[in-house]
Amino acid sequence: MSLSRSAEITPDPFSEVLAALGARSVRGTGLEAAGEWALSFDGRTRLKFVAVTKGRCWLLLPDHSPTVLVKGDVVLISNTRYTVASDPAVEPVDGMPLYALPGHDMVRLGDATETALIGGGSGFADGSAAFVLDALPSFLRVDRTSSTAEAVARTLKFLRSEVSSAELGGLLMAERLAEILVIAAVRAFVATSPTTSVGWITALADPRIGKALRLLHADVAYRWTVPMLASEVGMSRSAFTQRFTERVGRPPLDYLTRWRMVLAQRKLNAGQTVAAVAAAVGYNSQSAFSHAFKRTFGRTPRSDGC
Repeated sequence: MSLSRSAEITPDPFSEVLAALGARSVRGTGLEAAGEWALSFDGRTRLKFVAVTKGRCWLLLPDHSPTVLVKGDVVLISNTRYTVASDPAVEPVDGMPLYALPGHDMVRLGDATETALIGGGSGFADGSAAFVLDALPSFLRVDRTSSTAEAVARTLKFLRSEVSSAELGGLLMAERLAEILVIAAVRAFVATSPTTSVGWITALADPRIGKALRLLHADVAYRWTVPMLASEVGMSRSAFTQRFTERVGRPPLDYLTRWRMVLAQRKLNAGQTVAAVAAAVGYNSQSAFSHAFKRTFGRTPRSDGC
């Protein structure tokens, strides 16, 4: 039995992208604090969540007003530094060294627990993280009324237990739960984002543009054209191009080229030849592939491993 191209589309490009970019779990961590305190963290490239499980605290981000967080709040932070504090006026200290050593997953400040936080997230194996992070705001808050809020709450409960205990396999469990929480938070963000949001992740919620994205991801090497994609989603060429560009932030074939090059970079880093990679991402000519790669990354593909 043969299926149409539409019937074969990949149902979840977000998961595919995370897997293709070598997403890895960031270990679950905890903080219990009392009195006056403030910890700052650097802006390393990752998707990081911070969740309040007891009390309240303040979140401080560059170019944002201080945000108060209370029990049950979950925020997702991308490529930016941030500070958590008992009060915005408290001078922060670097929180990174407190968690630097293996096994130092729980930090306690003070002799009581007025506020408790847990954190974690997903990092990326190489420099391709921008493909995900550029499609998300530097800071987002999970809407408690969203359809995934209950799943976030359940995951938080389990994660809090794993971070606080020394049970067999607890570290691995905490990492997996942290990964699940990041995905749930992104899902909640997509579900509640306005149609004016720009980025391929939120565009997945658009019935027609989301279908086009799934088609592109299902067969990245296929010789897609704009008229072909427009026909698949039931739109005119001009209307489709305009809508895709508005929702995703770049025209359809520009998006496809960018994703092809991100995949190519991963394959090259894994040791595949330029010729094999070029064919895998839809180029019959190594010259055309090299030109597209250099236009995207500013360097030739051979500098990435072959």
